[in-house]
Amino acid sequence: MPLTLDDVRDKLKAWDGCALKKTCTQAVLGEGNPQASVMFVGEAPGEQEDRQGRPFVGPAGKLLDELLGTIGFKREDVYISNVVKYRPPENRDPTDEEKAQCMPWLQLEIALIRPRVIAPLGRHALGHFLAKGSISQLHGKPHKVTDSLTVFPIYHPAAALHNPGLRQSLYDDFSALGAFLKARQ
Repeated sequence: MPLTLDDVRDKLKAWDGCALKKTCTQAVLGEGNPQASVMFVGEAPGEQEDRQGRPFVGPAGKLLDELLGTIGFKREDVYISNVVKYRPPENRDPTDEEKAQCMPWLQLEIALIRPRVIAPLGRHALGHFLAKGSISQLHGKPHKVTDSLTVFPIYHPAAALHNPGLRQSLYDDFSALGAFLKARQ
């Protein structure tokens, strides 16, 4: 019987391969449409995500939901996850080691979802999909990785909450993503 996202979630709950598990409430696997053509990937769960066990449910998640609406999507239409599956203490940036420890879980999600477009949200997620370039250089533009996969970097919604000057860029990124997706239909 093939592996399912529920199987992955159960295995992640039992996994002790990341020290962050000791300081958080629970693991947070991605959620959404298991056949989504678009997958959004952030860096790590925050406080609300740790409490609820769901990705992007805090203030950045509310903004993400709003942004999805601007291109005709609901949360249920896409798949949303993070590189790191546990909340770092005090919402600090995840370390390279923590990202590496959790990467197999994200790779499993990608293998099961098989999205056509992965939208890394912010610099921490971006580095796992495109080796060269910063988020400020690459955001809002498609980067073809294979015939069946395009990476479309976008600023992280939390960045726009902390720096209101990025808000318009974030809306522009989503507008560009919407146009890109429409052109592919």
